[in-house]
Amino acid sequence: MSHQTGIQANAELKKYLGKCRDGKIRVLKISIDNEQLVLSKYYPPKHSWEQDFDKYVPSLVVDDLPCYILYRFDSTNSVGHEWLLLSWSPDSAPVRHKMLYASTKATLKQEFGSSHIKDEMHATVKDEVSLKGYKAHLSGVSAPAPLTDREEALKELQESEHNTNYGTDARQSTMGGVSFPITEAAKQGLNDLKRGSYNYLQFKIDLVEEQIHLSKAANISLTDLPQQVPADQARYHLYIFKHTHESDYMESIVFIYSMPGYNCSIKERMMYSSCKGQFLEIIEKMGVEIAKRLEIDDGKELTEEFLYSEIHPTRNLHRPAFAKPKGPPNRGAKRITKSQATQ
Repeated sequence: MSHQTGIQANAELKKYLGKCRDGKIRVLKISIDNEQLVLSKYYPPKHSWEQDFDKYVPSLVVDDLPCYILYRFDSTNSVGHEWLLLSWSPDSAPVRHKMLYASTKATLKQEFGSSHIKDEMHATVKDEVSLKGYKAHLSGVSAPAPLTDREEALKELQESEHNTNYGTDARQSTMGGVSFPITEAAKQGLNDLKRGSYNYLQFKIDLVEEQIHLSKAANISLTDLPQQVPADQARYHLYIFKHTHESDYMESIVFIYSMPGYNCSIKERMMYSSCKGQFLEIIEKMGVEIAKRLEIDDGKELTEEFLYSEIHPTRNLHRPAFAKPKGPPNRGAKRITKSQATQ
């Protein structure tokens, strides 16, 4: 499955992408706004593609804000004019914006038509967004193995986050996802859970601050657990499930990732999914041992039977003996073949 966001081009952009291939446009800038691909700016050709490059392209990029740039060469192929797809993803941009653009590029290529794109380039600093930078890109172009859309998006995200620091107080970007720092209140909540002060914690991601907050800490009964799951927002939950198994009393900590389907925004779904793995690492490094990890759509799933069966799944310890199939009925007596002595 390709790692895409579900963001699509709006009607205006779709219409313009069909018109711009006639050779009357040199460059166009495409951005993501309100979870849609939108047309930001465009310019007609003035001179050759090399002369127009520095005239237009550097002015289209903005610090801290990724975008896509489609730039038309003067050459053509069997399907028409050839284009450069430039992905601008500055190091200073928020991680969630970089992920959004990296994961949506495959959609843009599909909308525009991959056969029209002669070359692709990824830029993180303004020096690269120039004719000199593009020629330096050409001189270093090799022929790597083809990547899937997911591998390509993750590769771009890694390149744009190459100076990442590791730890609970630093944002991380890895093949496993993205990690936002957790607040001091969240750390305190985890320590309180370990001490037994609470049996339930709920966490939320602040998409603006890029932090994971503790949104609730309480002692609740199992029957109250389903009501803690929001119907319109994603959340992470920790719950101490107290139960008896084979006559032994047990307290198992369950991690629950609740995502109420498409009631959440695309950005929220993507960030909760991407941060989950690294957040679990932080939890376990702080000494909270997770017995089971669950993903649910609706709090109604959290029944005692469900939690018990997930932690202690039924196992079939005795495989039935293989029963030899019976022969066809009324086949007559068995024939015994004897070797005859050589005469």
